[in-house]
Amino acid sequence: MRTYHCFWLLLWAGQPHQSFLTPLSKRTSGFPEEEKVLVLSGNTRQDLHRSKRSWMWNQFFLLEEYTGTDYQYVGKLHSDQDKGDGSLKYILSGDGAGDLFIINENTGDIQATKRLDREEKPVYILRAQAINRRTGRPVEPESEFIIKIHDINDNEPMFTKDVYNASIPEMSDVGTFVVQVTATDADDPTYGNSAKVVYSILQGQPYFSVESETGIIKTALLNMDRENREQYQVVIQAKDMGGQMGGLSGTTTVNITLTDVNDNPPRFPQSTYQFRAPESTPLDSPVGRIKANDADVDENAEIEYSITEGDGYDMFGITTDKDTQEGIITVKKALDFESKNLYILKVEATNTHVDPRFLYLGPFKDSATVRIQVEDVDEPPMFSRPAYIMEVKEDAPLNSIIGTVTAQDPDAAKNPVKYSVDRHTDMDRVFNINSGNGSIFTSKPLDRETLLWHNITVIAAEINNPKQSSRVPVFIKVLDVNDNAPEFAMFYETFVCENAKAEQLIQTLSAVDKDDSYNGHQFSFSLAPEAASSSNFTLQDNRDNTAGIFTRKTRYNRHETSTYFLPVVISDNDYPIQSSTETVTIRVCACDHRGKMLSCNAEALIHPTGLSTGALIAILLCIIILLVTVVLFAALRRQRKKEPLIISKEDIRDNIVSYNDEGGGEEDTQAFDIGTLRNPEAIDDNKLRRDIVPETLFMPRRTATARDNTDVRDFINQRLKENDTDPTAPPYDSLATYAYEGNGSVAESLSSLESVTTDGDQDYDYLSDWGPRFKKLADMYGSMDSDKDS
Repeated sequence: MRTYHCFWLLLWAGQPHQSFLTPLSKRTSGFPEEEKVLVLSGNTRQDLHRSKRSWMWNQFFLLEEYTGTDYQYVGKLHSDQDKGDGSLKYILSGDGAGDLFIINENTGDIQATKRLDREEKPVYILRAQAINRRTGRPVEPESEFIIKIHDINDNEPMFTKDVYNASIPEMSDVGTFVVQVTATDADDPTYGNSAKVVYSILQGQPYFSVESETGIIKTALLNMDRENREQYQVVIQAKDMGGQMGGLSGTTTVNITLTDVNDNPPRFPQSTYQFRAPESTPLDSPVGRIKANDADVDENAEIEYSITEGDGYDMFGITTDKDTQEGIITVKKALDFESKNLYILKVEATNTHVDPRFLYLGPFKDSATVRIQVEDVDEPPMFSRPAYIMEVKEDAPLNSIIGTVTAQDPDAAKNPVKYSVDRHTDMDRVFNINSGNGSIFTSKPLDRETLLWHNITVIAAEINNPKQSSRVPVFIKVLDVNDNAPEFAMFYETFVCENAKAEQLIQTLSAVDKDDSYNGHQFSFSLAPEAASSSNFTLQDNRDNTAGIFTRKTRYNRHETSTYFLPVVISDNDYPIQSSTETVTIRVCACDHRGKMLSCNAEALIHPTGLSTGALIAILLCIIILLVTVVLFAALRRQRKKEPLIISKEDIRDNIVSYNDEGGGEEDTQAFDIGTLRNPEAIDDNKLRRDIVPETLFMPRRTATARDNTDVRDFINQRLKENDTDPTAPPYDSLATYAYEGNGSVAESLSSLESVTTDGDQDYDYLSDWGPRFKKLADMYGSMDSDKDS
């Protein structure tokens, strides 16, 4: 008899991403779908000769990027031999088994322990088996199954380039191809719309458009002119999910440059040019330069000049400066003032490279008149008037002619006159003058409100002799235009009482205007549109250039809103109408029954006795200063305390130690110097103590100089004897004990310099035998020994 066994696999049939939210320990799905059980049946039958061993399933589906806090539930493995007594053990092997995927060996529950990323690995192949826990033998053959990772939209489209650069000719037709952008999405293109990318334009309209499926950028506006705008920056967005809401997106920048075409003819900035040439001008010498402006660039701006007609056709010639594109007028024949003193030429400027596509815009040439005055010796010119008065509007564009002054040579020769502005009278160079015809024009913007009258001086001088000149005053009045918006006459900050009633006047407003008005100003007041309906206040225009602010409701609460900002629009009645928006600050305050303000601070009621932040900081600083003062005072007192002379028996040094008034302290520079042992000849016996006056003046005794290589023992004995017998020898402030053991001693040196490192006690009773000079040391070291004994 054969025994057939089976496994049961429990799978969630509902939506996979919902099941992830259910902890494994609870084993509840959290959604209404029922649980499906896939069973491999195996019954015990005697007449069955073939065992069918196969799983009813071969793959699972699991969503990537699981964000739950518990392990992600995959499925359940179950054998019909599992009686629930714990005799079976479920094992799992294959990709990620034991690390990424684990199985409960008792229940057969399979779980994913980490977040899965389909872009890293889309498929996992595992094998499952149930074995007898006691014998270790399998009760079912090992079966293989697949876990496929379902894609979610977790990757935004990425463009192949961060920045694209493209160029097209200006004046291109609508729909002209510019460039194609491409974006890719790492999500699964076979599952849903996660990788379906749709292109759209975020910036660059209405000049350009993009095809949503191909990413091809085309022109969308006709006749885009490079001279108006050359550079365009277009931002393209690529969005997945077919562009639906919730899709991820990426952007790229496309820099588009319009290249030049010859679509602009040359134009002279003025119709007439005037030049003066002395009659002695050499042949082929330049008389003057003229230039026609062309908005195009490079070869499209190349110009050829020619003289087409005029009475000086055979007297003058013109050539083109290739670097500056200027026309240079030169003398071809000799000039004679007495024969002819004025020549009028017509000069034409033509493009050398004409594009036939733009001939409809007009002829690509322009002409101007050139007047050449032959000069002779002349007298100072005279103006036609003693003074000129001119008027100009303050909004006149630059280079606007406001008037002309005229001066002539009083001589019969009528020499030409050159005009200029005396810059001492026009330091800001607001005006300029045509040097040839005396036309005065503006070179800077005007403002009547800044300066009403400009008084300048024009100079007329002969060209041949500039020293011969004359001056004339020109008074220029700037006429007013309505270019200033009205504004509040002052800064308004008012208050409203908490107990205010509706329709109560709280502030009257007035306005001023910098502009001049011949009929008087007339202002209108209104609330800004954003505040007209939601404001807690109303505005009433009094029609007399004033307005009143009224309350709209009864009672205000400063704890809810302490300050209101009311935008008010002020307009004038001039042309063009100017308006401005001013803000009135309204504070909510506590008032008495008569409407007198008491307090406008909301915190005052909450913390009536509290201190401000500034007061607390001041108090804290005072406390810190007081503590620092106390610490410094204590430190000074501590420094004044008398320190012990010698702390321990090991603190004996060859230095100055101050004790009472017995020694010289720092003034005692005659203390014993160890260098004396090295150089006995360096001793100066004539030195006396400088800090005390000796009782008896003794003549210093000259001691014999020690010979070279004197034994140290003999030197010490000699000096000891001399100091014992010398009544003028001062007491020293330090103790230096030297002993000599002799040459070749096994004990080496017994100097007191090394004795400080020993732990043995020393007997200082011998100091009492040294006389009254060492009484202080004897008392001090004797007391130390007594302290130790006690």
